[in-house]
Amino acid sequence: MKTISRAELKTKLDQREDFKLVFTLGDWHYRAKHIPGSIQVDNPEKAKELLDEEDDIVVYCSNVHCVASIMAYHLLEENGFHNTRRYAGGIQDWEEAGYPLEGELVDRKE
Repeated sequence: MKTISRAELKTKLDQREDFKLVFTLGDWHYRAKHIPGSIQVDNPEKAKELLDEEDDIVVYCSNVHCVASIMAYHLLEENGFHNTRRYAGGIQDWEEAGYPLEGELVDRKE
């Protein structure tokens, strides 16, 4: 499995690289909290609709133990999406680094 580190992902986002950041949990989780710029894809039909086999794709979910991004990674690879990597740390790792999140449950400190 090809992976991407938190630092590499942060650089891709900061440099506004052309890639698809895919949150692999359900709609409720996505609405609650996700990394800015993410799209929510939680099933193969939606993946076929929103992704192209040539896309640079990064999948993630809640944390290193979450299997949703592992399953998504394997399903994408098996279906011809060979430019896919997994951000294993997910939301938990991103949030622990103090990086920005979006969603209805994000702490809005003003």
